[in-house]
Amino acid sequence: MKTNQIIVMLLLLVSQSACTQTNKNMKYNPLTPEEQAVILHKATERPFVGEYTDNKVTGVYVCKQCNAPLYRSEDKFESHCGWPSFDDEIKGAVKRIPDADGQRTEIVCANCGGHLGHVFIGEQYTAKNTRYCVNSISMKFIPAKNTNMETAYFASGCFWGTEYHFMKAKGVKETTVGYMGGHTQHPTYKEVCTGETGHAETTQVVFDTTQTSYEDMVKLYFETHDFTQVGGQGPDIGDQYRSVIFYTSEAQKQMAEKYIGILTNKGYKVATILEKALEFWPAEDYHQEYYDKKHGSPYCHIYRKIF
Repeated sequence: MKTNQIIVMLLLLVSQSACTQTNKNMKYNPLTPEEQAVILHKATERPFVGEYTDNKVTGVYVCKQCNAPLYRSEDKFESHCGWPSFDDEIKGAVKRIPDADGQRTEIVCANCGGHLGHVFIGEQYTAKNTRYCVNSISMKFIPAKNTNMETAYFASGCFWGTEYHFMKAKGVKETTVGYMGGHTQHPTYKEVCTGETGHAETTQVVFDTTQTSYEDMVKLYFETHDFTQVGGQGPDIGDQYRSVIFYTSEAQKQMAEKYIGILTNKGYKVATILEKALEFWPAEDYHQEYYDKKHGSPYCHIYRKIF
């Protein structure tokens, strides 16, 4: 009997050791200093500035560090607290632990242990009576596939101004600012600003083709920046501010060429170049929807009707 007990204990120890070793060997996504502060060191993102606070697109939220699915968009609700709120988790995805303050309940990714935020019970926001209050920076959002959705990439100087106009356009469902066209992996804003990574500040635009078209996107692009300026946009000078359309298909390339031709025939000397879309690297959270957060408007992206 004692022998059997000893064997069981040994098996449990081996199993625990194997699990620990697996977690140690697990490869995680690289994190920026801002992401490390929250995910690893349990800091809290400032309210109302997170990328996903007001996100209403259908899809799944996954862990920024390990890509484990955490929450579904149908469980997200508006709590007006300043952080994304959910009233349910994907089963087994989130672990609850006592917070260091001795009062709240912390939530972490059950797969990697990355800090997510806190969970609150009894606030009566929804029928489930639960609020997972999660830092946007702890998550990545994976939108549900929709055959009506198309993605475009535009660079026209400072991406704050580029995004400002696209996010307000009819049929646009999502915008993300980031970096494209360079030769380094996971570039940071500071690195791109040196002009040595080769990236251009770029806006990713996801739009519904039943409500608008890529042609409309191209028109808006040219009507909201100085496409004749070389090596910058307004006072923002540098290769990272160049005018580029990154096309994802031959149809997009042909449409962009069409409008460059129209502008050329109108007498403009178009500096915009066309490049095939490669890896897009989302920028840091504080750059997303910048002017909306600051309640401002662009200084060098002024709309003017051309077409």
